[in-house]
Amino acid sequence: MNVFSKVFGTRSQREVKRIMPLVEKTESYQSQMQQLTDEQLRDKTREYKKRLAEGATLDDLLPEAFATVREAAKRVLGMEHYRVQIIGGIILHQGRIAEMKTGEGKTLVSTLPAYLNALEGKGVHIVTVNDYLAKRDAEWMGKVHEFLGLKVGVILNSMKNDERREQYACDITYVTNNEDGFDYLRDNMVIYKEQLVQRELHYAIIDEVDSVLIDEARTPLIISGQSGKSTKLYEVCDILARQLQRGEASGEMTKMTAIMGEEIIETGDFIVNEKDKVVNLTEEGVKKVEKFFHIENLADPENLEIQHNIILALRAHNLMHKDQDYVVKDDEILIVDEFTGRIMPGRRYSDGLHQAIEAKEHVKVKRESKTLATITFQNFFNKYDKEVRLSSNMLSCVSDIYSLSLSSEQAVKVHVRQSAIRREKSILSPHLLINCFMSFIISLFIILEYVPTYRYL
Repeated sequence: MNVFSKVFGTRSQREVKRIMPLVEKTESYQSQMQQLTDEQLRDKTREYKKRLAEGATLDDLLPEAFATVREAAKRVLGMEHYRVQIIGGIILHQGRIAEMKTGEGKTLVSTLPAYLNALEGKGVHIVTVNDYLAKRDAEWMGKVHEFLGLKVGVILNSMKNDERREQYACDITYVTNNEDGFDYLRDNMVIYKEQLVQRELHYAIIDEVDSVLIDEARTPLIISGQSGKSTKLYEVCDILARQLQRGEASGEMTKMTAIMGEEIIETGDFIVNEKDKVVNLTEEGVKKVEKFFHIENLADPENLEIQHNIILALRAHNLMHKDQDYVVKDDEILIVDEFTGRIMPGRRYSDGLHQAIEAKEHVKVKRESKTLATITFQNFFNKYDKEVRLSSNMLSCVSDIYSLSLSSEQAVKVHVRQSAIRREKSILSPHLLINCFMSFIISLFIILEYVPTYRYL
């Protein structure tokens, strides 16, 4: 922390200071909300919707609406939002990132902006990373919204289109990032409007954004279909790839080396660039391919498919490693997730690479799939009118999200409440020190008890 930060505080501290009047105004409604009956508290939702229709803005309603949710959560769940959670809710409503430590109650925080933005009737999506969390949060936090008269839905992998359409029509929908993205792609492939399952993408709260938009960012969502191309060429190219010899290059071909006229000496039939995961044929390798396929010029347009497939075969043999990038199980190639190490059934490499690996491992080569629709998570979530992010360590990795229109100024670190600080310091708690001391005394007693015995033996 530099001298400026010590004197004036960090940027996050200054941002939190700016919104403290809103927090205090929210807390000022506490006694008023406590005096309301359950029915009167539920009627607040209709009141807020009416005020919106008459020209009020969500920012106008924020303090009172947040106080309403706070009181509802206390009655339904026995949980009352702390001040730090109100701060997090305001930051999320403003369309920014709230970084809060694990255990700070991020799940409860999301109920505040979700309720407020659901009042517009355009739908709110709360995005989690798996079906379990989506179902759990819908059943748990959904009770608060249902108590206040809103409809809560959840999207699960096993649901059919009619069920999905019904769940997306709810005021607040809990959904995983994969289901949300794939439903968007499928909606873009339908012919009739009645076949759509989603509404307009209005407001999304992304939980653990670092997992969704960084860890899985390099793997795009793809919907594919089978092409009519024969698989025989993959098997033929695999035979040739086994006969070619890997070589080395004396240097890397760059614009500068080309300008300077430097000669790059290549050996073998092909060169592998491990860093860029690229394979290139050498001049000698091109001659062997032309001889093998009885063609005059590999670079001719009619031979581009052969050139593409031989490169795929070489990539499969030299860059894709068994039991590291993929496993062979039940006569099938299964991809291993590079981030989690888990097997991903149903996923296939695109552009013919999966077929090249199948030919390499001598399993049944399935027909190549062609991409029908694809989108990355960054591009998908940017299609929402407003999308906000919850994270436990976003500021430390915000620079990695280079493809989002996002700067570190959008991320606000919310200071933890005292109870959480005490939990973090619990490793040095008096109880633990007493236990350690007692263990030491007992160990010492055992040693003193048995050492004389060994001496006399």
